[in-house]
Amino acid sequence: MSIDLSLDRIRELLAHFPVPYTRPTIHVAGTNGKGSVCAYVSSILAAAEPPLVVGRFNSPHLLNWLDGISIQNKPVTFDTFWPVRNEIDAINTTHDIGASNFEQYTCMALLIFERLHVDVVVLEVGMGGRLDATNVVPDECILVSALTSVDLDHQALLGDTVELITREKAAIVRKGKPFVLGPQVHRHVEAVAREIVEAVGGELLPPCSVVPVDWDENLDGPQRPAGAGIGVPILQPVQISMPAFAEPVRALLPLHGAHQYGNLGTAAGIVSALLTHPSVQLHVPDLQLRDRLTPVTIARGVRATRWPGRLSYHNITLPADPATGQEELRLTVLADGAHNPASAAALAAYLSSMLEKTSKGPLNLTYILGLSHSPPKTPVQTLGPLLAVHSQLSKTRDVRLGAALLAFTKPARMPWISAVPPATMHAAIDTLVPPSGSSFSQSESTIDIYEDEPEVPEEQVQPGADPDKQVLERPPRTEHVERALRWAAGRRREGEDALVVLAGSLYLVADFYRLLQKYEQADEIWGAN
Repeated sequence: MSIDLSLDRIRELLAHFPVPYTRPTIHVAGTNGKGSVCAYVSSILAAAEPPLVVGRFNSPHLLNWLDGISIQNKPVTFDTFWPVRNEIDAINTTHDIGASNFEQYTCMALLIFERLHVDVVVLEVGMGGRLDATNVVPDECILVSALTSVDLDHQALLGDTVELITREKAAIVRKGKPFVLGPQVHRHVEAVAREIVEAVGGELLPPCSVVPVDWDENLDGPQRPAGAGIGVPILQPVQISMPAFAEPVRALLPLHGAHQYGNLGTAAGIVSALLTHPSVQLHVPDLQLRDRLTPVTIARGVRATRWPGRLSYHNITLPADPATGQEELRLTVLADGAHNPASAAALAAYLSSMLEKTSKGPLNLTYILGLSHSPPKTPVQTLGPLLAVHSQLSKTRDVRLGAALLAFTKPARMPWISAVPPATMHAAIDTLVPPSGSSFSQSESTIDIYEDEPEVPEEQVQPGADPDKQVLERPPRTEHVERALRWAAGRRREGEDALVVLAGSLYLVADFYRLLQKYEQADEIWGAN
């Protein structure tokens, strides 16, 4: 099934809204980092004094549609979501609009935010920007637009060069409004974005500078001892230079990876624009943002930021398995939705840096991998950076590498999404790292492979049942993830440090989170770093 990018259908949906959409909105596009930026911004705004009521829309959702729409950084409830879902569905059907699932989902979020009369909405673009459903928000509602790191992804829909993709994404700019451009990997992005912004009459603003600093117990409190082996890393003190304040804002950064400095800088640039740009002050004077957002509240909001599935550490306990005699298992899993070469490279850089700082003893590194089929992106391109971590670490310690290859549960009402078969991933890995016991045993790198079933069985819709409601209520399929985790646990040897990294797709991360739910350990999802 193809994706038809257009604003015609969602404009018609919006025209039939029972109330017009009027919420002050922050709009964020980008290839990588836009979800993290939205998480920072919404957390900072919610930490204002007194707090602002913040609605946030992210896509794709993780577990189900509820968590893509959040109020005060918590997923909306079924009772809030379901009546609005029915209302939008009725509009679409009655007027024969033919809106896509994402267009309807976007309208559900907008109507929920309007009905709840939230103070500010933080809106993440789904794909591209110019023709993305979120770009239907009226100009007068937009406070700030932003563009995070741009890279190659979805070329079939957005263009086959970074320059063309930038044109699509930067087109969310609005006349007379600030447009924050985050740090970029590709040097052409800034010139193209500037051209688009100036043509529309927006104002291009840089991100704020964010630099790591040493821990100061007088400012940051007692520092937790590092301990032995591999554990969840501590918070990182940073200084944020914001034009809105004379002195840098000192904060404790909870999200991991060096790329988060740039994401936080973009978020801080958005917040600074809220505090300093004349258009914002004219549009929402009643919010009294300059009084409510201070260095103290901003630091509090940064520290409170949570963004599940992006370098998120989780502890899981699997019960004993009588069938195999396997005892109860406890594992620490690093879950990350890295799904393209750029995000995989960011994950690989984090792993190399973090693991080089732990002990120099033997390391058992096990990946649990699942990929979306998204040409022209290939499994080799996405998996290459992750598997190269082994070569880097092997210079200073013995490393045993393993990979469990999985399909993932197909997301509901998104038939264009499909998983790369494990056998296809296996073939890609064979070109990157020789398997253990192969004729290339003299090579520095070998890998143990576990290949799961070709696909996750789909649940059949019960006759007469509402398929959307069944998706929200049915027990999820998690057996494939549990098999992989038990295999990973079985690879551990006495005296080794061990880390399990689950990556390649947010849809696979969602399956892991559903397993946490199954074993009543899901409270950690929205509260974990």
